Amino acid sequence: MSDNIELSEARESLRRRQGLGARYDAPNAPAQELDWARRGTAYFARKLSELSDAELCCDSEIEGWTRRHVIAATAYHARMLTRAAEAARTGREVALCHQDAQRRDEIEDGATLPAGALRHLVDHAAVHLNVEWRDLAADDWDKPLPYESLPTVRHSPWIRAKQVWLRALDLGNGASPRDFPRDFLVRILSERMARALRPNDDLQTLALSVLDHGRPDY
Repeated sequence: MSDNIELSEARESLRRRQGLGARYDAPNAPAQELDWARRGTAYFARKLSELSDAELCCDSEIEGWTRRHVIAATAYHARMLTRAAEAARTGREVALCHQDAQRRDEIEDGATLPAGALRHLVDHAAVHLNVEWRDLAADDWDKPLPYESLPTVRHSPWIRAKQVWLRALDLGNGASPRDFPRDFLVRILSERMARALRPNDDLQTLALSVLDHGRPDY
């Protein structure tokens, strides 16, 4: 049975359980990427819940960042994509993201929040993004957006999937690519290899760089 058939059956089962009044993705929404993003969000939340408040102050796998920075970056990333979905749904241009310096300042400020507030921030941002995705009509997914990094909102679930799965690794408390969906791993490795491969590259060195997750710019 193909992954698409399994996803379709899972969605239909969920609709029967939820009943009338529940929100659903549009029929043409990118089901596979949304599934990866939602499973990754749950995985990140699970790894975060395993950390005590004191452990949030420890170093992450990203040089110069604590786990607090990783959590703040994950939350603000969701907020950015939420604004993009809102722009597609309403037709109003919404500021998508800050300049790099402003983004760094936002993450630095977020990292100083009390532990409870920081946990709430990442949870609320993820829920809000999911609501915006489910509020998108079929036509909204492919409306042109005025953002170079995000030409349509259809790209956002894939961008989010990469963010949450790889940020879970950055927390540095036991997350492993072995936990990732195999089809997600195949796609992200294919994407990075295609982007990085040049004639005469040393493939072993390249493979190490492709699999290096310790970077803040996914």
